[in-house]
Amino acid sequence: MKWFNYIFMVLFILSAALQYNDPDPYIWIPLYLLGAWICWMAIQKKFPPLVYLLSTIIYVGYALFLVLAPEGVLSWIRDHEAESLVQSMKATKPWIEQSREFGGLMILLLAVGVNWWTRGIVRRPS
Repeated sequence: MKWFNYIFMVLFILSAALQYNDPDPYIWIPLYLLGAWICWMAIQKKFPPLVYLLSTIIYVGYALFLVLAPEGVLSWIRDHEAESLVQSMKATKPWIEQSREFGGLMILLLAVGVNWWTRGIVRRPS
């Protein structure tokens, strides 16, 4: 699991660094750094359950907001026929930006979920 956490920790730190020119860096830099910190803690074999719970609530809550927002993920699917998310890195269409952000949250949730799940398996008595 160390390789998984090292890879995701580096990816989350790089993602946080790339948010400086984003319209809402004050949201995304802490979200990505939280994911990096969780991976670092897992590398150190420290698994604070409250951090896992709170980060999951934050990531899922924000993901639901992005799905249900007026120009969010549902709008991208329903009203804009799921047009390409990689057509331009300059997001001039809000539904594209919201859908990309949703993808980032899913990656963060994947890292938290894998660490939480493997921690549960490791700690179970045989």
